[in-house]
Amino acid sequence: MTHSQVHAIDWQQQHLRLLDQRYLPHQQQYIDCFNAADVADAIRAMVVRGAPAIGIAAAYGYALEALHGGDLQHAYQRLAESRPTAVNLFWALERMAALSHAGPEQLVAEARAIHQQDIADNLAMAQFGASLLGEHSRVYTHCNTGALATGGHGTALGVIRSAWADGKISQVYAGETRPWLQGARLTCWELMQDNIDVQLVCDGAAAHLLQQQRKRNQAIDWIIVGADRIAANGDVANKIGTYSLAVLARHHGAKVMVVAPSSSFDLTLASGDDIVIEQRPASEVTELQGQAIAPAGCQALNPSFDITPAELITAIVCEQGVIPAPSRDTLAALLTR
Repeated sequence: MTHSQVHAIDWQQQHLRLLDQRYLPHQQQYIDCFNAADVADAIRAMVVRGAPAIGIAAAYGYALEALHGGDLQHAYQRLAESRPTAVNLFWALERMAALSHAGPEQLVAEARAIHQQDIADNLAMAQFGASLLGEHSRVYTHCNTGALATGGHGTALGVIRSAWADGKISQVYAGETRPWLQGARLTCWELMQDNIDVQLVCDGAAAHLLQQQRKRNQAIDWIIVGADRIAANGDVANKIGTYSLAVLARHHGAKVMVVAPSSSFDLTLASGDDIVIEQRPASEVTELQGQAIAPAGCQALNPSFDITPAELITAIVCEQGVIPAPSRDTLAALLTR
């Protein structure tokens, strides 16, 4: 299987072209980035999103700054500040900064290598994850973790895409994922491009769905999600709403699979308590496409991520293999071998 035909990140020799995901699924618009500031602004504004894709875009942004003779230290700082929770961003920037004294073309080659490695890693973890599913599995996914969020194919959605191709999935459910609606706008669009059966579910209907499917003897078998950062003990930071899904899964007998590349692991953090949760503007909650949906002056909380404790996770999958019952010991056993 090759990676998806969806291309969200496209290197154009002297600039970077990004699919503007804010306009999907109804319009496919692209923006061109010519320096690190352009890329940082695109990451912050959600033109490009998804932890692996953010890291890849940042690597290209750093290389762009070198191509145009810019200040690489300033470029690093600006890109690092664009999204604080996605550890892939810092992993990619550190890898690029290690070559800061090399020529611009070598930095471009490194960014492209990061991009191609992500695609290869996606395909590897997709096979590991798909191997955990039984025949005729019903799965639920949250946010968008496909080709739009990675270099290609996807993490959690990559598992779903590969398992569907293997005939192991009978139905996919996608949560809408408020407030940016990545599940509705992006995941459903990606799956429909590949003719994969998907039903969109309001976030608030997840508990009802799990309950009713179980009563009909058509239980949802797996909740499959991605991760923006994984602490040393296996706690996972992912899109807001993931924690509640894991709690629901435990009550209704579903398993939880987290799929992320090894660059999403941050072994310097003891637990999820140490992960910085990005707080985004209240207007994302009080407005919808610029139109107010709450009373004027209404205050709103808008954490972009939440923390799912390791004890609620059945398995973490990365390109190196499967980590069952994630803990400090099981993570270390796989990642340090």
